[in-house]
Amino acid sequence: MNAFLYSSELDSGGYPDECPFNTSRAGRTREAVISMGLLDGDNKEVAPISASRESLSKFHTLEYLDILERAGHGDISPDDALKAGLGTPDCPIFENMFEYVSLAAGATLTAVDLILRGEAEVAFNPSGGFHHAQPDHAAGFCYLNDIALALLVLREAGKRVVFLDIDVHHCDGVQDAFYDSGDVMTISLHESGKTLFPGTGYENELGEGDGLGQCVNVPLPVGTYDEAYERIFRDVAVPAVARFDPDVIIVEAGMDSLAGDPLAHLNLTNNTHAHIVERMMQFDKPLLVTGGGGYNVKNTVRGWSLLWSVLSGEEQHDLMLGMGGVMMENTDWVAGLRDRMLISDAGSRPDVNAEIERLIEFHKSA
Repeated sequence: MNAFLYSSELDSGGYPDECPFNTSRAGRTREAVISMGLLDGDNKEVAPISASRESLSKFHTLEYLDILERAGHGDISPDDALKAGLGTPDCPIFENMFEYVSLAAGATLTAVDLILRGEAEVAFNPSGGFHHAQPDHAAGFCYLNDIALALLVLREAGKRVVFLDIDVHHCDGVQDAFYDSGDVMTISLHESGKTLFPGTGYENELGEGDGLGQCVNVPLPVGTYDEAYERIFRDVAVPAVARFDPDVIIVEAGMDSLAGDPLAHLNLTNNTHAHIVERMMQFDKPLLVTGGGGYNVKNTVRGWSLLWSVLSGEEQHDLMLGMGGVMMENTDWVAGLRDRMLISDAGSRPDVNAEIERLIEFHKSA
């Protein structure tokens, strides 16, 4: 079974309208894939189960969980808000906050349970991917770290796991949790911390102790385009996955690395995301894909719809031809879910290519 995790409760409420994190993306992706007949047969929609406090406490402190719950009911002091990273533009306090984020995290854990029970080989939770959250505080639109929780559950089950993050931001919360772990490999391709939050994820962050060499960071320069991105993915990430030989692969497929995202500076098309997921599927391991960032909603929905078509094995270019404009409310490009090819600024390509070459050589020598 290919499982698409979704709950209408994640479309209602949640982050306030003024927050760039738009929770309608998952529901709009679901509507698109249903319209294309991609949620039938072996492709099933699965309702998530909220994560319990016991499950959440595998990573988060009980004090932080208490603060989150009280904050969502209007009962939080300024000191607690400051300590927990709440009440900021990127981590606003909203009604029933704890219940909402517990369901979003629970969707990823529901997917893990399906994989461990052998009921799904592929699972997609577009409402997941909160890789910045720390054990005791929120950060970067992330309150509960569903990725870290999923990795802990899989590790407890004796699984070796690769976490590949192609969100434009570095997965600092996940990396911190597994920096010395020998049975979890984190690979992050992200815009360099020199130009983007959270300012971490440099190539010399390689892990320590049992985790030395199991942490792979690729900080990308502004303007990185498809060909350059796919080259470093091929030369650095793919060999790392093959060497580690995981039992399960998790991919965070944030669409904020696409050209035109208002919060980042890369120049990718969604063809790169599709290529990366296709390549991960070739390892023939159970695969869990989550959402993540993506602040151009239209582009994000189309990108995730394309990923589900790839994950479900149903991508058909002739079926999709012409659907993109009507279904995705996009009159700019009507050739289906895949983006048109982009030509990045000719003046930046030599600089991008030089930095890509430097990063490849660094990781080969490291």
